[in-house]
Amino acid sequence: MPLLERLQASKHIDQIFISDGSTLALEKKIEGLVGSSPIDFLKDHWEKNNKLIFVGSIGAVVRLISPFLRSKDNDPAILVMDSKAENVITLLGGHKQGGDRFASELAAALEAEVICTSDSFTERRIPLDCFGEPWGWKRGGKDADWRKLMIRQSKEQKNIVFQSKGSILWKKLKACSNLSFLEKNDPISFENIDLYIGEKNTNICSWHPPLIIIGIGCERNTDEKLIQRAVEDSFSKNGLSLLSICGLATIDKKNDEIGLLNFSKKNEWPIYFFTALELSQVNVPTPSNVVLNEMGTASVAEAAAILLGAQDGRLIQEKQIYYSNDDECGAVTIALVKVLTPFAPHKGELHLIGSGPGDLEMLTSDSRRALTRCAAWIGYTPYLNYLDSIRRPDQVRIDSELTFEKDRCKYALALAKEGVRVALVSSGDSGIYGMAGLALELWLNEKIDSRPLFQVHPGISSFQMAAAKLGAPFMHDFCSISLSDLLTPWNQIEKRIKSAAIGDFVIAIFNPKSIKRDWQLKKTIDLLLEFRKPCTPLAIARELGRPDESIEIHTLETLPFDQVDMLTILVIGNSQSVIKDNRFLTPRGYFSK
Repeated sequence: MPLLERLQASKHIDQIFISDGSTLALEKKIEGLVGSSPIDFLKDHWEKNNKLIFVGSIGAVVRLISPFLRSKDNDPAILVMDSKAENVITLLGGHKQGGDRFASELAAALEAEVICTSDSFTERRIPLDCFGEPWGWKRGGKDADWRKLMIRQSKEQKNIVFQSKGSILWKKLKACSNLSFLEKNDPISFENIDLYIGEKNTNICSWHPPLIIIGIGCERNTDEKLIQRAVEDSFSKNGLSLLSICGLATIDKKNDEIGLLNFSKKNEWPIYFFTALELSQVNVPTPSNVVLNEMGTASVAEAAAILLGAQDGRLIQEKQIYYSNDDECGAVTIALVKVLTPFAPHKGELHLIGSGPGDLEMLTSDSRRALTRCAAWIGYTPYLNYLDSIRRPDQVRIDSELTFEKDRCKYALALAKEGVRVALVSSGDSGIYGMAGLALELWLNEKIDSRPLFQVHPGISSFQMAAAKLGAPFMHDFCSISLSDLLTPWNQIEKRIKSAAIGDFVIAIFNPKSIKRDWQLKKTIDLLLEFRKPCTPLAIARELGRPDESIEIHTLETLPFDQVDMLTILVIGNSQSVIKDNRFLTPRGYFSK
């Protein structure tokens, strides 16, 4: 596929610009391609939150962008890649503008090599000035202080960190070994802290987890300016940072309030709406009969904030009414709730990863890209071990035991609701006897506005790899059956085995035998022998894609049961399947010659 089409297919770009003199202009025209001179392109798109990808030589790009350079705080992220998409290089904005992380994602999608030269990348340190974003946090503090902090880190000097709220999973990373962590019972002085993580407003380098809910009630046509002033004043009085806001909560009758909607959009804070009935059932410290007569509930601001905070929240500011100044309109009521656990599902992402059979060469680029994006990887220990060589120093792995699938899914979803980008790893394909179904079931039980992004990334299943190793066993209709009766009653499994046998399906058997469950496989073979010949081909494929991989071909009659375990998949042919020259073939049709 031509490079421009590959870039477009990667879904990492919004617009492609091309100069007339580019050799890529010779590629066939693709939808959305815009002709532009490089200078005009830079004039229109040189903004600090942009990420610009150049295809060409680094020298040419450096000369091109040099007149536009201002400061690391205002320049965009600049990436350079060659015309064959073999290398992706971060040239500018690697940390604050997210260039390094974006380069890693793009390289994974294009199966390219990522080249970053920042100190934290090369020395495998946690990038303190940008690591909080995939955890759902927002960065505060002066740019000059951040520069000093990063210089201290590059010189291997200790940085003192105090974290009052937010996930502490990142603290166990080896990349944090040069950090000194203060505990909550230690004497705390912000003058002696280099990095603060919490909801307080400070003048030092800080990351702010989403911990504060703003309950809002307002008169009709209250303007945005008044709402902004009221919120800023409430946060200032409570010593809180505006960067620690989870979102806004109010009554659904305000879903068309222009000032409130504009305030939400401008600050990128979601609004959660509740009905009068829901709000009326919340106990509040300052109910109002006036509000009850007007809205059908005695409280809006306090009740909405408390309701969104649920059991985890604590009211830290009772409602306070702000009236308009001469240049404002309306009146607004503000109440604040602080939650113990960060809440930002609109930022969170839950990625269901199919890691394939085990060999990294079998990991799809889509799964690799998603893994690159996530701050936390959750999975069964052996599955994470197979992937560990591509895990960055700033990515946390959370190991789980084999039979704790539901707990694993619940934990992953809870983290994603905090605003964290989470990878939940299955072997093979997560949608085939993997974690995708259970995770989706839990996700669907959440309220719509409490759901993080949910995405399933396909992987290569063991039965697909078994087919490739064996020849062509699945060329006609086939099915897969798991013999595990932990979640499915055996009588139901038995019906499926009989139906597959009667229908002459080629069958892939998953979970054929375990230490505690050793009789189902013998029963399965006996059932199949009622409908199929004893010489029906049967393949044992064990630990596919791993160092101890083994494949043997037998028949229904000669299956060695003692060689089968939970790391095995069985492939059982239909009435037309044959073994020839040690290859397993199921013909495409039933036509006799």
